Amino acid sequence: MEKEQLFKSEKMTEGVFEFDTRVGKIDYLNTYYLFIPADIVKTIGGVSGKRFVCLVNEKINYQSGLVALGDGEAYICISTKRMKEAGCALGDIVRLKLTPDKSEFGLDVPEELQEVFNQDPEGEERFRKLTPGKQRYIIYYVSGVKNPQLRVDRALLLIGNLKKLPVGKEEFKAMLGKA
Repeated sequence: MEKEQLFKSEKMTEGVFEFDTRVGKIDYLNTYYLFIPADIVKTIGGVSGKRFVCLVNEKINYQSGLVALGDGEAYICISTKRMKEAGCALGDIVRLKLTPDKSEFGLDVPEELQEVFNQDPEGEERFRKLTPGKQRYIIYYVSGVKNPQLRVDRALLLIGNLKKLPVGKEEFKAMLGKA
């Protein structure tokens, strides 16, 4: 397939893009990705702060942001687990639909973390003062396990440690209690 045909996109209502793209890999990061061509990045308005709900091969949905590749191009990360669920592998052509992510933090807050916020307004206030990337890190780390009790434990650990840190000195290592 020629590049022009491969990445021909159609802008739909409210900034939704749907197009065919390829699965690539950045070897030095050991990261798989979905390629976003420069014309789409330009139409979107660049990569900075852009978050999307990604639908791959009409099989899996997940939230992600654009990462710059250079030359105006970008990518969206895709895990090997998601690749398997979408039925694709490195080098495959996939159908990708990008819908603007309208969630508050760019990821859904797990109920265990929300309950910690409900019971700890000071912890929620500190969380809300973090950069969006650090907020997503906490959400991702808490939701990264299947066991509900482990999600509670992680939420309590991160928010408890966050409250102990000086404002502006919130590092991941310290939030994990490893500093």
